[in-house]
Amino acid sequence: MSLVLDPGAPLFADVAGDIDVSFEFFPPKTEKMEETLWESIQTLSPLGPRFVSVTYGAGGSTRERTHNTVARIARETPIAAAAHLTCVEATREEIDAVAEEYWAAGVRHIVALRGDPPTAGAKFASPVGGYENAAALVAGLRKLHPFEISVAAYPECHPDSPDAAHDLDNLKRKIDAGANRAITQFFFEPETFFRFRDQVAAAGIDAEIVPGIMPVMSFAAVQKMSAMCGTAVPGWMARLFDGLDDHPAARQLVSATLAAELCRKLYAGGVRQFHFYTLNRAELSYAICHLLGVRPTDLSGEKAA
Repeated sequence: MSLVLDPGAPLFADVAGDIDVSFEFFPPKTEKMEETLWESIQTLSPLGPRFVSVTYGAGGSTRERTHNTVARIARETPIAAAAHLTCVEATREEIDAVAEEYWAAGVRHIVALRGDPPTAGAKFASPVGGYENAAALVAGLRKLHPFEISVAAYPECHPDSPDAAHDLDNLKRKIDAGANRAITQFFFEPETFFRFRDQVAAAGIDAEIVPGIMPVMSFAAVQKMSAMCGTAVPGWMARLFDGLDDHPAARQLVSATLAAELCRKLYAGGVRQFHFYTLNRAELSYAICHLLGVRPTDLSGEKAA
């Protein structure tokens, strides 16, 4: 799909703000990290996200911390909280019990994932009596409660998939099992998303496909994550971050510029939903949302802490 941008107009002039945003966090490991997380939630909450999600560590290693964080968001804020749930190293009964705990805590949205093995580089193996994949997990959750369910999508193909066609078949199985939407792995060029969106439509998948946006905190960390999940890092991007390791303020400005430009091009291509991988830092995501026309809303519905 071609982009419709007026080359003579400022890139962010009068962007309407007619978008839906969501934010992803990870459960904090220390008291200091918990302070940072809650400062980020308080900063981003006025932007009226349709939900915020909290990740689940490899091998279910953060299960308790994830539950505590999600339950607190549901209890103390007006934001809809979504909990990540994986198939790794747990039986169906154990996973169902976690889902029941979320429902009892007021959580109505699950991000259903196959999950990564606890050992880096190991191949996923479904445990005896467990859910064999994300599609099975979605089907299982649908039998428990009327959860809203998001799943993952991979514009550049999941590393474990033999090819793109197999990957699209897997996405279709997840949607057919009852998922409401798919959130993509992060990517760095708009055409990557547009090409994937066309492939999804051609495969007969009509669910909402939400681009996942990763503002760069550390370029070295992004390179490592990208290598693990099969995301291409453009050469021009590496050159832009070269020499900025000792200049965090300048690096943040470059990061915000690149992510905002990516979102603006996606917006020009018809995208109206964005999911931000915040890494528990609010500033970059807030700035990008502001450039896209999102402004704080009335928080009179906020629950007392």
